Amino acid sequence: MRPDIYGKVGNSGVSIATLDDLKVLYSGFDLCHPATSVSMTINGPAPSILAMFMNAAIDQQLEKFKTDNGREATDTEAEKIKEWTLANVRGTVQADILKEDQGQNTCIFSTEFSLKVMGDIAEYFVHHNVRNFYSVSISGYHIAEAGANPISQLAFTLSNGFTLVEAYLARGMHIDDFAPNLSFFFSNGMDPEYTVMGRVARRIWAVAMKEKYGANERSQKLKYHIQTSGRSLHAQEIQFNDIRTTLQALIAIYDNCNSLHTNAFDEAITTPTEDSVRRAMAIQLIINREWGLAKNENPNQGAFIIEELTELVEEAVLAEFEKIADRGGVLGAMETGYQRSKIQEESMHYEMLKHTGEYPIIGVNTFRNPHGDEVLESLELARSTEDEKQSQLKRLEEFHQRHAAESPKQLARLQQAVIDNQNVFAVLMDAVRVCSLGQITNALFEVGGQYRRSM
Repeated sequence: MRPDIYGKVGNSGVSIATLDDLKVLYSGFDLCHPATSVSMTINGPAPSILAMFMNAAIDQQLEKFKTDNGREATDTEAEKIKEWTLANVRGTVQADILKEDQGQNTCIFSTEFSLKVMGDIAEYFVHHNVRNFYSVSISGYHIAEAGANPISQLAFTLSNGFTLVEAYLARGMHIDDFAPNLSFFFSNGMDPEYTVMGRVARRIWAVAMKEKYGANERSQKLKYHIQTSGRSLHAQEIQFNDIRTTLQALIAIYDNCNSLHTNAFDEAITTPTEDSVRRAMAIQLIINREWGLAKNENPNQGAFIIEELTELVEEAVLAEFEKIADRGGVLGAMETGYQRSKIQEESMHYEMLKHTGEYPIIGVNTFRNPHGDEVLESLELARSTEDEKQSQLKRLEEFHQRHAAESPKQLARLQQAVIDNQNVFAVLMDAVRVCSLGQITNALFEVGGQYRRSM
């Protein structure tokens, strides 16, 4: 089984403030084509951006109907087109607010409100038969990038996943209605434990889903994405980074990840260039198309080191589950900053080992280039020009003016939905048509609460 070649749109640098912006971003793509799958690496504003994306896909199909039939769709036809679109659009939205608090720091709403809206998205997906789009990407990557070791990354990520399961079950949803729309996202670094990251995660998830929750076979299957480690890239001897990325990609494919993103070698110092991204993609293509052993679905199965590592990593993850449970579960541990402090301690330990040379990094703290580090003649940076900035502001102002009469009503309706504990995402699907991201965010601050870190 070969993973999908994966490219992120969330880090594209395109500014999304309105539905119009998002339509421009995806113009030229058929968002309902079976070969199109969009991954959005957004978290705090994820519900609003997701609602914009779904509306963009629906509008594409309505426009296609108009072109094919020479007329606008009737209300009944439009409703059928909407439901068909929701059932066929493919992709993932990250939307993992738990790892944001623990490792990445881009929370904007209160944790309680963010979890509620995550549940609203899952519930909306169930009611509208959204089966090909993952409602959350439960992410360990950013936990690892913040400094966590492989065991903590895996334990924190899986425990976050089980926390979402419990939250959704508490809302009355059935496990087999929402579990297939959960996905995971891990980092692959250079430590040996990463070699068995996927198989340990799948084993723990499958056992819990079957034995604790009585889930069906599809719900027991953990789907996960791997991104090679940005933290393992270094500015010194920058060309060596492709070697690290290749090895990380290789173990991800050997471990049967569902999809894969390979970092560009120059991400250690700048936004990737077209050439460096092409090289990163080539790593995947060469492994998938040229490397003979990768054609075998499970080449490491039965090897002593793989079996032993699997047992050891699983045991360590389960031991970490106990520590989290002793602190009141994931949310209780977050209140005392347990995950955050552990990540910081592990990060400091890693940096100390690098500094002392106990952890050898070729070209960085050992086998240094005797001729000194290469000085790049030019460094390409991706930055918006002043014209692009002003164009964005102008489009936003025009959007506000065009919908000035409608947006206050939708914002009031959105706030009332929060107050009445209705499905917020269902209302967002209407609100994003006439309200900008900033307007929606400010309106939700007043009723959902703004994020404040627990000190």
